[in-house]
Amino acid sequence: MTIIIARISSIPDATPQFREILQALVAPSRKEPGCLSYELFQDAEQPSDFITVERWADDSAAEAHLATPHVAAAIAQASSLFGQPPLIHRFTQLA
Repeated sequence: MTIIIARISSIPDATPQFREILQALVAPSRKEPGCLSYELFQDAEQPSDFITVERWADDSAAEAHLATPHVAAAIAQASSLFGQPPLIHRFTQLA
């Protein structure tokens, strides 16, 4: 299993629009082959900060996710709204 934790931030003025873009990724991502779970969270103290916690069957499923049309569309829509570059961490479950 591959776990992805991504920290994604918007510029403060764009937080509502950015949240909508991220929320639109959830349903299609959950339907992808190899997606075991896909969760989106918003920081209660810093509303412009979001994280996704994604569980994929393996690395190939996680990589395929990045090549989907809905991810490409979200990146295109959000490209001018990022507060900083996304921080993406990939983990392998040990126990």
